Amino acid sequence: MRRWLSGAVLVALAASAIAQTPVHWSDDEVKAIARHGPWPPPPPRDPSNRVAGTPNAIALGEHLFNEPRLSADGAMSCATCHAAGRDWSDGRARAMGRAELDRRTPSLWNVGYAHWFGWDGAGDSLWSQSIRPILDPREMAGDAGHVARLLREEKALACGYERAFGHKPGGDDEKLLVDAAKALAAFQATLVSPRTPFDSFRDALLSGDREAMAPYPLAAQRGLKIFIDANCSACHFGPRFTNGEFGDVGIPFFTRPGEVDAGRLGGLGKLAGSSFNLLGRHNDDASGATALRTKHVQRLHSNFGEFRVPSLRQPGPGPFMHNGHLATLEDVVKHYSEVNPDRLHSDALPLVRPLALTPEQSNDLVAFLRTLSVDVPPRPAPPPLCP
Repeated sequence: MRRWLSGAVLVALAASAIAQTPVHWSDDEVKAIARHGPWPPPPPRDPSNRVAGTPNAIALGEHLFNEPRLSADGAMSCATCHAAGRDWSDGRARAMGRAELDRRTPSLWNVGYAHWFGWDGAGDSLWSQSIRPILDPREMAGDAGHVARLLREEKALACGYERAFGHKPGGDDEKLLVDAAKALAAFQATLVSPRTPFDSFRDALLSGDREAMAPYPLAAQRGLKIFIDANCSACHFGPRFTNGEFGDVGIPFFTRPGEVDAGRLGGLGKLAGSSFNLLGRHNDDASGATALRTKHVQRLHSNFGEFRVPSLRQPGPGPFMHNGHLATLEDVVKHYSEVNPDRLHSDALPLVRPLALTPEQSNDLVAFLRTLSVDVPPRPAPPPLCP
């Protein structure tokens, strides 16, 4: 007697067959994948910071990063919010200083390669961005005099400063604040995320090494194909999986009833008013080339509600988006699958459209995104500055 398979069984069999079907890559797709590497790139350079990349400044910066006495009450260090064991973030939807802030603590992985800093781009160098939380009354609530005294009077830090900058801490408080920030930036620029399963697959795909490609899960390959074909690379571009710029992707910008976060629009206003931007006296780049981006950037009304495009490398377990609005990677994929174009700011160029993914496609895209992370071993304590 002939048996008929139910529709549910047929669907399950078809899904199983699809799950085991090798992914075919077109030449254009291979070229697109190639642009997301190689990893890691050459070390970042910052001509605006004369001690960038120098071992003594990196050592001083790491000690300062973990130094709670940078804060006014000695209770908060940079590492309080940017914890090494939490992918250099804090795992909170919104950062907590002396009060809850409006935005999530961004990861510091690969921050040395960026050219705008903070969710709104109010910093145009890593060292100027490092000054902001030190001075912010909602965060570390310090000031230049407090930081300068610490560098002059704390023996180990004074020794570390002399090794990094070639002279003892002087009498200009603001300069010492900037120097501390430049050491902090030198350290943070060393935080380059490790190679991932995606990187091994990319390299194997380009070399045609099928044996080396085999360990990369088929679900992740299908998710990568969705990522490429849906042009997610337009924003999540290149080896860092970010173009480093800003966009409105439909995340609410209300911080609380009646209050909004203006995003990039507000950040550009803060940048223009900062005495620590690259147009000021603390830029070590005599050529002026590093200041050109700041000099020519335009503040437009369409920047309202735009936030920095984050890297997809080593993003941590969540939450995600500038304000922690989405808890998991599954939530992020669901958002982009169902994003409502009407939620985008009316003056902005539309960066996103609903992907309309099936549940299986959503799972595949999440599987790919998870291959952009690896477990990172605990970071050892830094050695003494001046043994």
